[in-house]
Amino acid sequence: MTAGPLTDPRGVGTATPKRRGTELALLGFAVLITVVAQCIVDITVNDAVSPQLAEFGIWISALWGGAHLVVRRWAPYADPLLLPAVALLVGLGLAMIHRLDLAAARSGGSTNSATVQLTWVTLGVGLFIAVLLTVRDHRVLSRFAYTLALAGLLLLAIPAVLPASISEVNGSKLWIRLGGFSIQPGEFAKICLIIFFAAYLVDKRDVLALASRRVAGLELPRGRDLGPVLVAWVLSILIMVFESDLGSSLLVFGIFVVMLYVATERASWLLIGVGLFAASAVLAYEVIAHVRVRVDVWLDPFAYRNGSGYQNVQALFGLGTGGIFGTGLGAGRPDMVPIAKSDFISSAIGEELGLFGLVAVLVLYLILVERGLRTSLVVRDAFGKLLAAGLAFAVAWQVFIIVGGVTGLLPLTGLTTPFLAYGGSSLVANFALVAILIRISDAARRPASPHAAPPRLGDAPTEVVKT
Repeated sequence: MTAGPLTDPRGVGTATPKRRGTELALLGFAVLITVVAQCIVDITVNDAVSPQLAEFGIWISALWGGAHLVVRRWAPYADPLLLPAVALLVGLGLAMIHRLDLAAARSGGSTNSATVQLTWVTLGVGLFIAVLLTVRDHRVLSRFAYTLALAGLLLLAIPAVLPASISEVNGSKLWIRLGGFSIQPGEFAKICLIIFFAAYLVDKRDVLALASRRVAGLELPRGRDLGPVLVAWVLSILIMVFESDLGSSLLVFGIFVVMLYVATERASWLLIGVGLFAASAVLAYEVIAHVRVRVDVWLDPFAYRNGSGYQNVQALFGLGTGGIFGTGLGAGRPDMVPIAKSDFISSAIGEELGLFGLVAVLVLYLILVERGLRTSLVVRDAFGKLLAAGLAFAVAWQVFIIVGGVTGLLPLTGLTTPFLAYGGSSLVANFALVAILIRISDAARRPASPHAAPPRLGDAPTEVVKT
């Protein structure tokens, strides 16, 4: 029995559907939900629809329509669910930020965050289009792996060496702030490092997959092969020490360890990674005051409810107030949580849309990650497999860390919720991430040419066999 075109797009002569019509219909649905959510917020809070709503609807429709046309023309076989999932997440984020703007207007606070966020969305879509037009073959990225690694390390290091007045926000040195402009370079460093990790692990996977001895059912790597994971571990420690940020440290190290596991299929690497990070976390707790405060607040937020734990406690109260179905858009008090537009936007969604709405948002992330992992499974080349897996896991890992911090599962970190939270750096960088995923997806789903050249030796699967 021959596999269907959707399950095996690598088969020669199969006619994989492009599904661009499906993508367009889903984008229209995402725009509709975005506009309706904005309308509900306006009516609930102000008893009238904002006169800017029509202009907003036209602008957001033009953005997603333009992105769709570019995908239709330059990545016609890409997965049809990736872009609509991003569009709906961005739309829900804009609606919630607009709702918090209206709450801030009543107390005399800033009321233009939604407009600024829409500007960042426009820039993000522009970068999305630029990446798709520039990167016609994802394998080209592997040629610049070491250059991108250097760029990623520099982007991570810049905030650490800058004065605290320029780089520090809420105790973590993650930013570059000059005048009214601010950027979080670590968001772009994440993508650079993932590309480097994929290229490096493709070259070294055979060596890293070798085992020295078997202990408790696990095949442990040779001591001489521990170098890469130790380097990544040292990098994560440096991030914690010089930037006082547990979240970015956990993000970078976690991505590398998981990509290493995907490349070698050795579960022992996961255990080694968990052990190394646990050791560094204990060290950070003892040495770095900012990390110690975050962990103490996580263990007992109500003991610090009038100080450093105020945000955590208010977020938990908001989630509790929302219950199963929420108070309704515009009917809650998410503004009672400090910086709800960025770090705690998932708490605001949980209050007004309830557990049901928050889980629905997490399902959107799940769709995005699942389609990325599916792309990793079906793409033909080894570099594309690792790159797609790393990008998809980066989204999943970042969501887990930030939502876990808001709900009390993990200590709170300085990461932002991808596509949903207020902030330009994360939003624009993640648009570039999705553009690369769509490029890989197009290559994965594109039918192979009957006269295609045989795969290069470097892309051929290899396996170490014991005799």
